[in-house]
Parts: sequence; C-alpha cells; structure tokens
Amino acid sequence: MEIKFEYTRKRSDFGRPCNFSDLPAEVTVDIPPDPSLAQDFIPQDPVDFAQQHGPVMAVHEVNTERVQVTSQGVNHVEGGWPKHVDPRNTDMTSRYREEVERDEIYTRAILRLGTLMEHCIRQNNAIDIYEEYFAEDEEEEGEEEPPSAKTIGVLRDPNPVRRTATHLSWHPDACKELAVAYCSLEFQDKRRDISFDSYIWDLGNPYKPELTLMLSSPVVTLEYNPKDWHHLLGGCYNGQIVYWDTRKGGLPMEVTPLELSHRDPVYGAIWLPSRTGTECFSASTDGQVLWWDIRKLSQPSERLVLDITREDQLKNALGAISLDFSFSMPTKFLVGTEQGSIINCNRDAKTPPEKIANVFNGHIGAVYAVARSPFYPKVFLSVGDWTARIWSEENLDSSSIMETKCHVPYLLDGCWSPVKPAVFFTAKSDGTLDVWDFLFHQKDPSLSLKVSNDPLLSLRPQDNGRIIGCGTKQGTVTLLEISTGLCTLRKNEKSLTSSMFEREARREKVLQDKQRELQVRAQLLAKAKREEQEDPQEVFEQARADFFSIIKSERQRRGETES
Repeated sequence: MEIKFEYTRKRSDFGRPCNFSDLPAEVTVDIPPDPSLAQDFIPQDPVDFAQQHGPVMAVHEVNTERVQVTSQGVNHVEGGWPKHVDPRNTDMTSRYREEVERDEIYTRAILRLGTLMEHCIRQNNAIDIYEEYFAEDEEEEGEEEPPSAKTIGVLRDPNPVRRTATHLSWHPDACKELAVAYCSLEFQDKRRDISFDSYIWDLGNPYKPELTLMLSSPVVTLEYNPKDWHHLLGGCYNGQIVYWDTRKGGLPMEVTPLELSHRDPVYGAIWLPSRTGTECFSASTDGQVLWWDIRKLSQPSERLVLDITREDQLKNALGAISLDFSFSMPTKFLVGTEQGSIINCNRDAKTPPEKIANVFNGHIGAVYAVARSPFYPKVFLSVGDWTARIWSEENLDSSSIMETKCHVPYLLDGCWSPVKPAVFFTAKSDGTLDVWDFLFHQKDPSLSLKVSNDPLLSLRPQDNGRIIGCGTKQGTVTLLEISTGLCTLRKNEKSLTSSMFEREARREKVLQDKQRELQVRAQLLAKAKREEQEDPQEVFEQARADFFSIIKSERQRRGETES
C-alpha cells in the first residue's frame, strides 16, 4: 500500500534566498597560444558563439504555465461604443453600462473569466515576476528642451479683398482638414467685391481650398459635428444658422428663416450631444440663446434671453460674444458678454429665469473667449480687456482665482491645451501668441511668439495639442508646431495642477470672507459714529415735530371724511 501526502506552500516562503556580492575578477586558467597548431585550422569569419553558464532545463518546478496568445484585429468605432451612444456624454455611457450589466450573457462571461483571472493572480502571488531589484539605479529623466515653436504652414485668403479669419475648426478625424470662417467684422464695411465664401483647407495642399462653403451672408463661426464628421454648422453675420454636408458640395443643406433667427451676428454655434447628433445651439449679441435641430430649422426648439435681472426681457439682455460647451457637463454652458460678464447657464432648469444660474463679473471689456478646462470642468478660462482669468464655479461671489498680468495690447482670444491641464494660449492684438504654463510660471508666459504684424483674432489647437492654428485680421491662418515639453503630460502634473487650483480657490474664498467682515465692521463703526454725534435736544425736537405733523395730517383726514 502506497502512502502519499501532499502539501502546498507559497514558493516565496521557502528556499534559500540569493545573496549577490561584488568580487574582483580572477583568472583561473591561462592557456598560452601555440603558433605551430595554426596550420591545422581554417579561420572562420564571422564567429557567433553563445555560452550559458546556467544549466539548460526542459522542465523545472518554478516554470509557470504557458499562455496561448492570439493576435486579433478590432474595428474601433468611436472608441468601441455603439453608434447610438455618444462616448462624451456621461449620462448615455452610464445608462448603456447599466443595460449591459443586467444582461445574462455579460454575467456568465464575467463568472467564466473570473476563475481564469483568479488563477493568474494566484500564480503572480507565488512568484512576483514584476519585482524591481534595481529601482534606485534607474536613469534620471533628461533635461527638457526649452519652449519653442515653428511655423509649418500658412493658409491665405484666396480673395483679393482681405477678410478676417474669425473662427477655426479642426476635422475630428486625425485633424487633416481645417475649416476657416472668413468675415469682415467692421461695421458697414463699404469695400466692394467682398466675398461671402468660407473654406475647408487640406493641410497637404495649403495653396488651394479643398472645399468652398458658399452662402448669401458671411459666416462668423464654423464647427464640425463630432458625431457626424460630414456635417458642418455655421453662424452667419445676418443672424441665420446654416449647415452643410461636405459629401454634397459647398452649397448649404438648409438655412434658418431670417424672421426667426438672431437679429445680430452669431458669435457662437456649437453641436450638442444627442442620440441623433442633429441638435445644436447658438448665441448672438442680440441677447438670445437659441436651440435648433438641423432636421427642422424652420423654427428654434427653445429660447433663452440673457437677462441677468431674471425678468426675461429682451431689452435688458446682455449681448453674447463668446460661447462654450463641454461634453463633461452636458446640461451647462458658459456665455461671455459684451458688457464683461460671464453667465453660467443651466439648460435643465424649469423656467427661463432659473436657467441663468450664476453671473461672474471681473472684466471691464468684452469677454472674447470663455472655455472650460478639459481636465477640471468646474474651472474655466476667460479672455477679455487686457487680461486672461481663471475662475472656479465653487466661488460664486468672489473674483477669479488666478489671472495674468495686464498687457499693453488687447487680448482677443484664448483656449486651453487639450493635453496639459495647466497650459493655455492667448492671442493679442499686436499679433503675438502667448503660451502660459501656470504650474511653472504665473507672472510671465512660458513662450511668447510674434506670429504676424496683424491682430490675432482666433485660436484653435489640434486634439494632440501639438499644432495650433492662428487666424489674423487679414485672413491669414498660420499653423504652428510647439515643442514637445508644451504638449507632453509630465508625471503627477494633473494632481499638482488640481492642488494648485484648489489652493487658489480656498485663498480667494478666505480673502472674500475677510473683505466682507471688514465691510460689516466699517458699517458698524460708521453707524456708531453717527449715533455719538447726534445731539439729544435735536433728536427730541425732531421727534416732537414728527409727532405733531402726524396729528395734524390725521385731523385733516377726519375733517375731509366728515364733510
């Protein structure tokens, strides 16, 4: 009868550990060459010889099970999500996850894969194949190159009468095309033969537009549809909203009726996340925000008057000159006004006055640009007058948490870097592009580049943050490629930037509370001072006069009643 006993134990719990030590080299055998034997050999060149000091074993007790690996291709459509789910809309993605998790097939797959994953984890616990023995000897990162930028292309307005490049929009697919809106923003421009066309440029052919967008009124803003790349939305100088299908040429598919459109130029038109991908909204200096569906542009689906007194009166509305919407906050949007205020709106509110959630005041001129941070949705950037300011939605009654120095030239546009949380760009009226990195420099820009002698009016970086398009007043679009340090995310940069914004928000809140306390104290001191200066006799005479005047008026009223 054979008696057998098995026991298990973690491999890392037994066995003699390896002890490595440094020893000097030692010559054990020295065989001098024999020239007489060279005639019996033929030289071989090249010679490839491998020597393994350890024994070669086919099977050993420390060997883990081999994993069968297969390579398969996957066609990713919008990151692997179904076509009816917009990956940028958190509500739609969470709803789709809940539907999948309730599916029986998903539950069975998780239970089946869970056992395999548990087996692999137990193997890894037995022998830590990822243990680092020489972490302290890792080479330190090399010094980064200084901030710089170079021009890689120039797109010029092909028309003889120059117009302003008012807005830029990169194609969502690999950013190989750039849509540029051309419009003269000068009031009652009397120049003849001004073209109303805007263009789509192919970066591979910067000398001729890829497609001409034709319309009866100049286009102030253009925006690609992130869900359907062939649809292009435009806001016109006469207040109309128009959209094109680039597969069908440069003629517009549909235009809103003039009597139901905006009354002033449309400075902002943005696509909204929806199941159909056809909804959008626009803002104009006439003080209105209108919601549209390109399937039915005969009338707006919703309307909001930017009346901060919340009386819903168009005569009291503030003119919108910039508009921003972030997919991370699908119900909120920001509006920059001509009067220097920034309005934070909530579309889900029940009544129009309630849709105006908060108003931020800080600029003394028009807010030409407003943009939420792509990393921290409650932090947003505004550009106006001579400064650029960073705000936090949590500080409703205070001023901006951070701001740049006051420049001599006017600031006309600004935007965040899509890859670095503390980097943003500003365009100035002297043709200079400033690149700010608030994590390292808060008083001066990290890079200041003279792009043109004409004012820069529009900025738009690519999704990778490496190439920036800059539009000038004369219609020239300059494409700049910035250095790697300004478009590469460093280690712990997100956490450091978040800590910086939180610290500045707390500091601003403390200063605001201290200011309120000083104001209350000053009011109390002024009131006490007035009470001390009052003469008791004068107070008595005043009270006596008031008393008899009341009696006299009461007698007169009773006499009139009896008569």
